[in-house]
Amino acid sequence: MMTVLKPADALQLREAVAWAAAEEEPVEVVGGGSKAALGRPLDVEHRLEVSALTGIGLYEPEELVMSAAAGTPLREIEARLGERCQQLAFEPADYGPLLGGAQGEGTIAGVFACNLSGPRRIKAGAARDHLLGFRAVSGRGEAFKAGGRVIKNVTGYDMCKLLTGAFGTLAVLSEVTFKVLPAAEAARTVLGFGLDDQAALAAMTRAVGGPFDVTGAAHLPGPLAALSSVGAVAGAGRAVTAVRIEGPGPSVRYRAERLASAMGESGPVAELDGEDSRAFWREVRDVAPFAADRDRHVWRLSVTPSAAAKVVREVSGALDALGFYDWGGGLIWLAVAPAGDGAQGAQTAERVVRGALARAGGHALLVRAPEAARAAVPVFQPQPEPLARLTARIKESFDPHRVLNPGRMYEGV
Repeated sequence: MMTVLKPADALQLREAVAWAAAEEEPVEVVGGGSKAALGRPLDVEHRLEVSALTGIGLYEPEELVMSAAAGTPLREIEARLGERCQQLAFEPADYGPLLGGAQGEGTIAGVFACNLSGPRRIKAGAARDHLLGFRAVSGRGEAFKAGGRVIKNVTGYDMCKLLTGAFGTLAVLSEVTFKVLPAAEAARTVLGFGLDDQAALAAMTRAVGGPFDVTGAAHLPGPLAALSSVGAVAGAGRAVTAVRIEGPGPSVRYRAERLASAMGESGPVAELDGEDSRAFWREVRDVAPFAADRDRHVWRLSVTPSAAAKVVREVSGALDALGFYDWGGGLIWLAVAPAGDGAQGAQTAERVVRGALARAGGHALLVRAPEAARAAVPVFQPQPEPLARLTARIKESFDPHRVLNPGRMYEGV
C-alpha cells in the first residue's frame, strides 16, 4: 500500500524529506502526477506530492518575471499570463493524454523538472533557459535556494540548469522563478503538401535558416496528418509540412507571403491562422497523433536534421513504426509497435532505435511504454562511463541516501 506524503507548505516539505533521509525510505516525487509514467518504474512505498504547494507569489509583467509555488497548475500560470498578453515562450508540452492521463494536470515545477519544451524551442530555447531561480529541498533534507529574479543575479554554479531535467532525482522544488515574454500579436502557419521526408526536411531547413524568423517547423506524413482536428491538415490526404511565423500583424502577413512563395516552388501551399494555427501546434506540442494508440511505444529522438530521415527509414525498415518531425527535423517522434511480447519486444525495439541513432548521432528517450518494458530497457540515453560517474557523484552530493526518485533516470542512481 503506497503511503502518500502531502506537505501543506515548504516547512512540511523539508520535514518530509528529512524524515525520508533519516529513515532511508525512498519516495516517489510528483506534482500533479501527469508524468508519473515517464521514466524507469520505481520500487518505493511512499509518494511525496507537492500538489498542495500552490499559488503565484510574484508577478511583475513589466519586468517579465513570475514566481510560483511548485504545485501551481500550469493552466493557472498560462491563464494569468494570458490576461496580460504574455506567455511561457518555450511552449511547455502537456503529456497527460499521451501517458494515459487527463489534459491540463501538469504543474509548473513538473515542467522544469522534466525540461519540457515545445515547438518554439527552435526560437525561444528550452525550459532550462527560462528558469531564473528556485527554492528546493535536497535529498539530505536541507532547504536551499539558487538564482534570483533576473539573469544578472545568477552567479556561481548554474544550479538552475542542473536541476532542470533532473526529473526530481536531486532535489524537490518548492518554488520556481522564471522569465515570461510578450505573446505574439499574430501568428500564421504556412502549409506545404505532399513532400516526402527528405524534401520536407530540406524545406524546413531553408525556412528556419532564412529571413522569415520561424517559430515552429514540423512535418507529418499523410496517415498522421489525417488524425488532426484541423480540417486543412486532416483533409489534405497527404503529408503536411508546417512552418509558423509570429510577431506584429503586418510583419507576419509579409513574411508569411514571402515564405508561402518560397515553399510554393516545391508544391501546393495553404495557410492557417487564428485558432486553427494554435490548435495545430498544440497537437504537435502534445504529441497528439500518438495519444490514442496505446499499444505502441513512443520514442523521442534528438538528432541533427540532416540525419533525421535516414534514422526514421532505418527504424521503419526493421520495425512497424510511425514518425513525425518537430524542431525543423531536430526532434523525431516515433510510435513503435513492440517487436514481440513484454521485455523481449521492448529490448528488440530499443536495440533498433539506438542502433540507428549510434550511426547518425543523437540520443533517445522512451517516453511511453508499459511498466515492464520500461524496467527492461534503458529509458534515458545510456551515458558514457565518464559522464555516468559524474552523474553518480552529483547524485551522491545532493541525495546520498538515494531517497528521491531513485533509479528513475538511471539504474542505481
